[in-house]
Amino acid sequence: MRPEYDATDLTRHQADWVTPISAPAWGHTLWSTPAASQGYLLLLAAEIADGLALPDDADDPLWAHLLVEASRAAGHDRLDVLHQGAAPSGEAAELRAEIDPDHRTTRFDPPQRDGDTTYLCAVDGDGLAVSLIQSNAAGFGSLLFEPSTGINLQNRGVGFNLRPGHPAEYGPGRRPPHTLTPALVTRPDGSLRAVVGTMGGDAQPQLLLQVLARMLAGGATAGEAIGAPRWRLHGGATGFDTWEDAVRVEVEHGSTWADGLRGRGHEVVEAAEGVGFGHAHLIDVTDEGVRAGAADPRAVIGAASGV
Repeated sequence: MRPEYDATDLTRHQADWVTPISAPAWGHTLWSTPAASQGYLLLLAAEIADGLALPDDADDPLWAHLLVEASRAAGHDRLDVLHQGAAPSGEAAELRAEIDPDHRTTRFDPPQRDGDTTYLCAVDGDGLAVSLIQSNAAGFGSLLFEPSTGINLQNRGVGFNLRPGHPAEYGPGRRPPHTLTPALVTRPDGSLRAVVGTMGGDAQPQLLLQVLARMLAGGATAGEAIGAPRWRLHGGATGFDTWEDAVRVEVEHGSTWADGLRGRGHEVVEAAEGVGFGHAHLIDVTDEGVRAGAADPRAVIGAASGV
């Protein structure tokens, strides 16, 4: 059935100031946006990972395995619970207890059922920070254009579900779930530590988890955290399916992970460097107040600058 729109639909807006959500991890507080954003998946996965014995060496396959499992644990019910107004489901400690350092956990198996995004962040001299992300969802979005400005309309409606009774069921006046995961980090005293975000579709929480784990748990610099190799779990055709089992690793860097992940029961796909592994950007505010920025070398267009 083709939806019908009239002028009144286009005069309404649903842009709201919302209360951010937060979670403790690695001696800091991580902040992101609530559902219909995927932000809760980053926060829950980080809280799970914070209680795991991550190796100091991020090239150790165990490091990748534990973060893969933390992401799978956080997102195991994503298909059923990600919708406007959703709250994180599952306690971090309970989910963490299911993770085996030697084997892939079957409890998080999914049931049997490329985006175009821009991210930017800024921190001024007074410490005011912005973590901003915008996306058309796919390609040129809906392929509909506002005639007087040429602005194209997004197709975020792909996130709706057509199953009657589903919490993300398509309907008037409702927001679809979306993949965007802007993030901010504060110290225990409330001062700003970092702003970070990435392109990467439904894998955004996974990619940011790795960046934050390297920086907050491993002590990596902004440039090291952004430029290091990554893995990702894929979410199917629409970006709103449950993350599938196969772990994709960047082939030029992931060789230190692949055998170790396979030995723990993961299906591993070695993919070309930079293909589907996001374009992350980060500003880290050091203890001395220095702003250290890094733009992802995987991006065709991206820059870090201080003015």
